[in-house]
Amino acid sequence: MPSSTSRPRQPSTVDDRRAALSTMRADTLNRIEKAVLELFSNQDFHEVSLLDVAKAANVSLQTIYKYFGSKEVLVYAMLDVMLGRLAERMLDHLQGIDDARERLRKTFWVTLDYMDKHPAVMMLLFTAVPVSKHKNIRIYESPELMTAFLGVFKDGQARGVLNKQVSHKILLDVFMGIIGRVVLMHIVRGEKRPLIDQFDELFHILWRAMSAD
Repeated sequence: MPSSTSRPRQPSTVDDRRAALSTMRADTLNRIEKAVLELFSNQDFHEVSLLDVAKAANVSLQTIYKYFGSKEVLVYAMLDVMLGRLAERMLDHLQGIDDARERLRKTFWVTLDYMDKHPAVMMLLFTAVPVSKHKNIRIYESPELMTAFLGVFKDGQARGVLNKQVSHKILLDVFMGIIGRVVLMHIVRGEKRPLIDQFDELFHILWRAMSAD
């Protein structure tokens, strides 16, 4: 017979976890999100415990175990929630834009603006999650977001304005590689000027790297 002090059964899959989180009170989820960002963006991953998160979020440790079960799953789940907002914004901004160059420009602007405004999210992604574990963040497998991203590159190639010598997936890698590096170093260097202020020049660099010319 299980002990009365045993931990509650945690969701076993990403979909189960999402379904479970949908039952959590919004204010509780918001407090946990803020605690995760504050703690993990200012301390090394191994220095933060689930008890630290529970205390910072003013929730019980049992609640953390119930919905997440481990520190890794907690971080993955919170990043999924946070990056999901970027996905929603991306899809909304691409509506009604037909020009291939303008679609890429808007994609770049929305992504850069989000990262500029949420540096703690970027630090969490870059420092707390090994690249090999990115597949555990569901947003990377989101059909809606990936269709939107890859659709921009496939459309640009079809219209002859983006490089067709590599696959559209490689173009996505170039896009994310450039923006990821620029944002990370911007944060590490402690730059005060928002990157979005340099958007035109940054997009010019990106366009030269990816265009068919």
